[in-house]
Amino acid sequence: MSIFNAYQSRFESAREEEMSIQEYLELCRNDRSAYATAAERMLMAIGEPELVDTRLDPRLSRIFSNKVLRLYPAFRDFYGMEEVIEHIVSYFRHGAQGLEEKKQILYLLGPVGGGKSSLAEKLKSLIEKVPFYAIKGSPVHESPLGLFDPQEDGTLLEDDFGIPRRYLNTIMSPWAVKRLHEFGGDITKFRVVKLRPSVLRQIAVAKTEPGDENNQDISSLVGKIDIRKLEQYSQDDPDAYSYSGGLCLANRGLLEFVEMFKAPIKVLHPLLTATQEGNYKGTEGFGAIPFDGIVMAHSNESEWVAFKNNKNNEAFLDRIFTVKVPYCLRVSDEIRIYEKLLANSSLSQAPCAPDTLRMMAQFAALSRLKEPENSSIYSKMRIYDGENLKDTDPKAKSFQEYRDYAGVDEGMTGLSTRFAFKVLSRVFNFDHREVAANPVHLMYVLEQQIEQEQYPPETEARYLGFIKEFLAPRYAEFIGKEIQTAYLESYSEYGQNIFDRYCTYADFWIQDQEFRDPNTGEILDRNALNDELEKIEKPAGISNPKDFRNEVVNFVLRARAKNGGKNPSWTSYEKLRGVIEKKMFSNTEDLLPVISFNAKASADEQKKHQDFVNRMIDKGYTEKQVRLLCEWYLRVRKSA
Repeated sequence: MSIFNAYQSRFESAREEEMSIQEYLELCRNDRSAYATAAERMLMAIGEPELVDTRLDPRLSRIFSNKVLRLYPAFRDFYGMEEVIEHIVSYFRHGAQGLEEKKQILYLLGPVGGGKSSLAEKLKSLIEKVPFYAIKGSPVHESPLGLFDPQEDGTLLEDDFGIPRRYLNTIMSPWAVKRLHEFGGDITKFRVVKLRPSVLRQIAVAKTEPGDENNQDISSLVGKIDIRKLEQYSQDDPDAYSYSGGLCLANRGLLEFVEMFKAPIKVLHPLLTATQEGNYKGTEGFGAIPFDGIVMAHSNESEWVAFKNNKNNEAFLDRIFTVKVPYCLRVSDEIRIYEKLLANSSLSQAPCAPDTLRMMAQFAALSRLKEPENSSIYSKMRIYDGENLKDTDPKAKSFQEYRDYAGVDEGMTGLSTRFAFKVLSRVFNFDHREVAANPVHLMYVLEQQIEQEQYPPETEARYLGFIKEFLAPRYAEFIGKEIQTAYLESYSEYGQNIFDRYCTYADFWIQDQEFRDPNTGEILDRNALNDELEKIEKPAGISNPKDFRNEVVNFVLRARAKNGGKNPSWTSYEKLRGVIEKKMFSNTEDLLPVISFNAKASADEQKKHQDFVNRMIDKGYTEKQVRLLCEWYLRVRKSA
């Protein structure tokens, strides 16, 4: 199908379908969605969630305490927002059930660049997916059920067409009252149309922004008189009115009120009656205008706090359903946010050295976390990301302990995703010779940016401390391993051999048995086994070798039982992995001639160097990055 045919068929499917009132009521009998409220239609658009049992995933079980997680495919691109989205969906679910939420304003509260606007845009695109039925010609797209009186007609409609009485709570608009009078009370003369909500055509979706505080009035919400029509109609005639306000346009759908609390309180009053009573007064002397939709607002915390602290606003505060939208606190989800932003830019194909996005995400997460008690903030960040630090940091607390101590406001301050993305943009364009990003340039750009932002001295010191205390030393460790693993061609095989040998020697040592080497026939007694084990343990500074050996052997025996009698991978046990790596890399002098970019003494050294560079390129680095990072690593190593 060509793009033109697809476009035409999409246009055709969105065109209005017309029917009589009788046909509409027949449709209601068979299709409940024909009279569904905006909240119900929103739920239909969101769809059923995927249920994820977090007990089956060790990482998720640590983060979500073994709960069953609901993941909504419609919000798949909103990373690290599971709780926020669940709150939003519960607002629509309760509203659809006719509970108190249907009378409340959905209010997204969060810091700048935290995703409030993106959520609002997503909700507006979702409301467009499910069509609704309205009286043809009505300027406020009102429901045909508004023509009926709940007291007089409710029982008949419920008995004959199965329409529950609670769907008859809307009133007729002044426009419909005038038409009914013209039709002599014959409602069969009204026609019903099937409409699709549309942001572009302002059908059941609208956006209102606060104007100038001195001259903004309620007309931005309720509409106003159209002075061009006063030649034909009197001022209080519904046909002389311009139904251009946000509440008029968003009836039966979604009204987004941007930065709501920047608007004067007098402008917000129509929202109260519209949400509570399902109608509001226009600026002229005719009857109330119906409103059966969702009001969604969002703003930053400073406006919210000022509004909340004003006692005059208590009635308003009682009618707000607040959903906090904090910054992402999980490093792996923050990385996915950056990947999504990069994928939508021309940088999507630009080389990005391993660990660059992770370092930026770690820095952003550290800025958003509250300092824990008796524990490292870096460990807290790793626990929040679902890591298990039992073997590496005994002081680390559980996810829930950290959360309880931090309180409910964690993630409402810190560096925004926008800040992070601006920094990444500068990093990619830092070197004029190639558009690429690496962690060394990232650290430099971050330091520059922190100085330029002119934060308070304690904040600046804290941010620079994150780079010097956590990011730089750990990156030196990371790039050291990258370089060393690229230097050793058969790195994993070599590591596995050391692991297998260590486990065998430790097992025989614990049992106090001699070991006969199957290849050489050499016999090692307990002292000789001890000497061999110490060759591996000493470079790593193991202080209690006896306990360590018992621990390793127990781990391996358990793993073998699950692994068909085979030894596990040498990287599977964090403690021993670190020990083996220190043994492998205890003599780094050998690698200096190979990794340095100086002129080589022999062809053999040059070949080894080129092989090393090629292996680094295979890991995801460009040649320029290999040079830069090796030089940085050697410089850091010397100064350490």
